[in-house]
Amino acid sequence: MASVHKSPVTTWLEKTNGFWFALFTTIMAFSLYTSVYAFRKTFAVATFDGIEYLGISYKVWLVTFQVIGYAAAKFVGIKVISELKATSRATGILITVTVAGLSWLLFGLIPAPYNIIFLFTNGFPLGLVWGMVFGYLEGRRFTEVLGAGLSVSFIFSAGLAKSVGGFIMRDWGVSEMWMPFTTACVFTLPLLFFLYLLDKVPPPTALDESLRTKRQPMNGEERKKFVTTFLPGIFFFTLSYILLTVFRDFRDNFSAEVWKTLGYGNSPEIFTTTEIPVSIIVLAVMGSLMIIKNNQRAFMINHLIIILGMVLTGVSTFLFQQQMISAPMWMIAIGLGLYLGYVPFNSIFFDRLLAAFNYVGTVGFLIYLADSFGYLGSVGVLFFKEFGYADLSWVDFFISAGYLISIAGTGLMAGSMIYFHVRHGQLIRTEKSSVGKSMVRQIEIKN
Repeated sequence: MASVHKSPVTTWLEKTNGFWFALFTTIMAFSLYTSVYAFRKTFAVATFDGIEYLGISYKVWLVTFQVIGYAAAKFVGIKVISELKATSRATGILITVTVAGLSWLLFGLIPAPYNIIFLFTNGFPLGLVWGMVFGYLEGRRFTEVLGAGLSVSFIFSAGLAKSVGGFIMRDWGVSEMWMPFTTACVFTLPLLFFLYLLDKVPPPTALDESLRTKRQPMNGEERKKFVTTFLPGIFFFTLSYILLTVFRDFRDNFSAEVWKTLGYGNSPEIFTTTEIPVSIIVLAVMGSLMIIKNNQRAFMINHLIIILGMVLTGVSTFLFQQQMISAPMWMIAIGLGLYLGYVPFNSIFFDRLLAAFNYVGTVGFLIYLADSFGYLGSVGVLFFKEFGYADLSWVDFFISAGYLISIAGTGLMAGSMIYFHVRHGQLIRTEKSSVGKSMVRQIEIKN
């Protein structure tokens, strides 16, 4: 049998030590998704002031259509991502990003309001990218570090994309309609470079599989079995994730309006400077979980970190209302609280769940299951705000949402934690009982 040719990068990664493997893979995943994010969220820095259709802000129309596309992709991704083969990831990423970029080109060419539809064609393909990128990282003994590095990319990149977009409009004189496509062009070559290198990362080793269980695509029957096995816990953490997704989406899409209200409307750098400390802290916290070898214990600690983030969101909002902290400090604090809750769900929470219960499957299925309902919630709340509380400022709406996620989210995650703790104990007792019965049978046979 002829040997399969490997690139020098792949060969080096197979031979190098864990530190260099983790560092290389983390940087490539982080940089790739940062580049992808520029194809998605740059438009959010524009406010499109004074433009309305059917009595609704043009910006709200744009956000709504993109979120609907993203939400639709998450439901499609439950099947597509969970069944996707490793050899198809790079091609899939290229196709989705190309469609997203062409959508921005058409958005600039077609006049408003007819160009609104291209936010849907932008959001739908990009909604599939996260699962493809994370597929390179899951099921490894370094997944905490790798997943944390990838996850903080959408904290940092959300700020970077909006800062770059703001500078392009302010310093290059590009209009709000053409700024998203211009930014996408700026990030195209870096995206292709980082995708090429990430695709050279070798698959998980036998040691990885022994520590985190084997990862493989899940068909429809396997997905149904997993949901029925852990339905109560899935119910609790999915509702929690809906709250986090809604809050994160509003912070991401309407931070320009919030900052403008707070008096920072002409400071594009504020989007990046407030996200850098959040990225560093979340990366440190998430990466440190790698030292915990016991998967069940790490899974429970993931719950506690999410709860801590939700509590921090509520406390910092209260302190801001009492004028005990400044606006930038408040945005940093709620960003930290938000992403301490949101990041685990997009990486290590589900990875440890599969490992704790020794379940053969794929994290992509779980992420897209939660994401599908999360973005559906974003669409619902967006319409609720626009049609029910249109006169409520984004800052006031943001404050109310912060309290809701802090109180309701904490209760739901506590329910998830209790359920999975009890469920794991039940399975351990069942396994011990089965082993005991097997030993009795062997003794009876010998006698």
